[in-house]
Amino acid sequence: MTRDPSALLHEVFGFPAFRGVQADVIGRVMAGLHTLAIMPTGAGKSLCYQLPAVAFDGVCVVISPLIALMHDQLRAAQSVGIRAASLTSVDSDWRETQDRLKRGELDLLYVAPERASTEGFRQLLRQANIAMFAIDEAHCVSEWGHDFRPDYRMLRPLLDEFPDIARLALTATADAHTREDILVQLGIPREGMIISGFDRPNIRYAVHHRDGLSRQIADLVAANPGPGIIYAQTRAATEKWAEILGRNGKREVRAYHAGLPAEVRAANQSAFIASEDMVMVATIAFGMGIDKPDVRFVAHAGLPKSIEGYYQESGRAGRDGEPAEAHLFWGAEDFARARMRIAELEDKRQQGERARISALGALVETGTCRRAILLRHFGENPPATCGNCDNCLNPPATIDATETARKFLSAVYRTGQSFGSGHIEAVLTGAMNDKVKQRGHDLLSVFGIVDGEETALLKPVSRALLLRDALSANEHGGLELGPNARAILRGEDVVALALPPKRERRAKRGNAENPVDDPLFDALRACRREMAKEAGVPPYVIFHDSSLREMAVIRPINLQAMSNISGMGSRKLDAYGQAFLSVILRFER
Repeated sequence: MTRDPSALLHEVFGFPAFRGVQADVIGRVMAGLHTLAIMPTGAGKSLCYQLPAVAFDGVCVVISPLIALMHDQLRAAQSVGIRAASLTSVDSDWRETQDRLKRGELDLLYVAPERASTEGFRQLLRQANIAMFAIDEAHCVSEWGHDFRPDYRMLRPLLDEFPDIARLALTATADAHTREDILVQLGIPREGMIISGFDRPNIRYAVHHRDGLSRQIADLVAANPGPGIIYAQTRAATEKWAEILGRNGKREVRAYHAGLPAEVRAANQSAFIASEDMVMVATIAFGMGIDKPDVRFVAHAGLPKSIEGYYQESGRAGRDGEPAEAHLFWGAEDFARARMRIAELEDKRQQGERARISALGALVETGTCRRAILLRHFGENPPATCGNCDNCLNPPATIDATETARKFLSAVYRTGQSFGSGHIEAVLTGAMNDKVKQRGHDLLSVFGIVDGEETALLKPVSRALLLRDALSANEHGGLELGPNARAILRGEDVVALALPPKRERRAKRGNAENPVDDPLFDALRACRREMAKEAGVPPYVIFHDSSLREMAVIRPINLQAMSNISGMGSRKLDAYGQAFLSVILRFER
C-alpha cells in the first residue's frame, strides 16, 4: 500500500516541508510518470527518489556512476531507517542483497550503469517487485555532457523492459543541448522535464589571475576554516600542493589522484569525508564520488575544462546550504594550452570545444557579475548583480585598452610572430637589450611606442588577447596572431579590461561553523563527533551543522521538542535524541 509522502517527509526525514520543486518531482513520480529533474547541488535531489522509495510497495533501483557516491548515499539512507543496499564489485554481501531484493526487503538498491545494462541484472529484476528507477548524474548519458559515460547509453533496454515503471533522471548540470539529449536517450517526454534553476546563492564566486599562486592558495586556506577542496590540473601538482600546505601542521592536507594506490585513495577519501577541517588537493577525478555536505570552499588552481565542469566542481561547496566560497585561479597560458589541445582533436569536436573555451573566457574576463555569466550559460535570465561574487562586492574599474592591444598585435606581427610576450614588451617599451639589437627590432616602427602608465597595461592586454583568441602561442612559446586579431587591428572590436582591485591580504574569517562562539554548539559538535566515531560514519550523517545550530538556538527541553528540529526524523530521534538532549540540559542547569 502506498504511503502518504507528506507524512513520510517529517516522520522519516525530519523536514517540515518540501523545498523548491521537490513536491512537483515527487508528485510526478508517485503518479508513475517519467521525469527529468534538473536541480542544483544541495537542493535535495536524493529525497526525490528516497521518499517515493519508502512510500511505494517495492524497490527503487538507483543507477549511479561511482561506488563511493553510492556508499555515501547508502549510509545516509540507512541512517534514517531506509532499507538500502548496493550491488557493486566491492560488496561482499551480494548474495544476501540479491536474496533481500527477491524477498521484497529493500526500499533502495544502488547499482552502477555497467551492471544495470547487463542481461544478468535484468533477469534478477524480473524476480523482484520494481517500484521505480532513478538515474542519478543523468548528464553522463549525453555525449554533449561534460562527464559522458558510454554505459549510460546502454540503459534504455532495461528501462523499456519495464515501461510502466516510473523513471526519474536527476542532474545538477545540463545545458539546453544536454537536456534534450537526456530526454531522448532515457525516453522521457518533454513535459516531464522540471527545472529548478541553477543558482547556488550561498556560494560566493571569485576569480583571480595567478600572481604568486603558492601565497594565494596558502592565504585562502588560512582564511577559510572547515573542509575544503583544491583542484590541481596534474597528479604531480596535487602532491606538491598537499606537501606545501601541510608543512605548518595546522591543517591536515592530503592528495588524491588516479595514480595513487587504490588503498591510499580510499583512505584519503574516507579521512576527508569524516573530517571537519581537512583540505583535499585533488585532480577532478575527486568529488563526484562524495556526498559531503559541509565543504566550505572549493578552489581551482587552474582553468577547468568547461563551464559545466566548473559549475559542478565548485558546487561541491556548501551542499548543506551554509555559506561557502568558490575560487578560480587562472593564467593566459591555460587558454593557450587548451586551444593547442583543441587543434589536436577531430574536426567535428573542435567547434564545441572552442565554444566551451570561449564561455570560460567570458567568465574569467568579465568585470560584471560572475553568477550572471554562469546562470545565463544555462539559459536563465538572472538579475544584473547578485551581491555575492567578487565583482559585485568590489566592482573593478574598466578601461578601454583597444589602442594598447592594437600596438601589441602589431609588434607581434612585425617581429615575425615567433617571440614570447617578454620580448614583445621589450620592443614596445624601447628596451635596448642584446636580443632586441641583434634582431634589429630597435629599427621597427613599433619600437618604443609604449611608455608611462600604458606600460602597466601590456601584461593584462597580452592575457586578454590570448583569452580572446586574438593571440595564440606555438609549441615554443612564441606568439602568433589568432583568428580574432584582424577585427581588433581594424578597429572593429573593442578590448575592455577589468582592472582588479589592489591586493589585500585576506583576514582569517570568523568561525563559520560557530559564528557566535556558542559553547553549547561546540559541545553538540563534540557529541556528534563521538557518536559518529562510535557508529563508524561521517559526522554529517548524524546531523548537519544547521541542525546543531538550531538545537543551540531553540534549546529543546524534552524529546517532543527535539522532534521538531530540522533533520530529526523518528529513527534519528530514537538513536540520537536523548544524547543530544542531555548535552543541552547540562547547559540549562
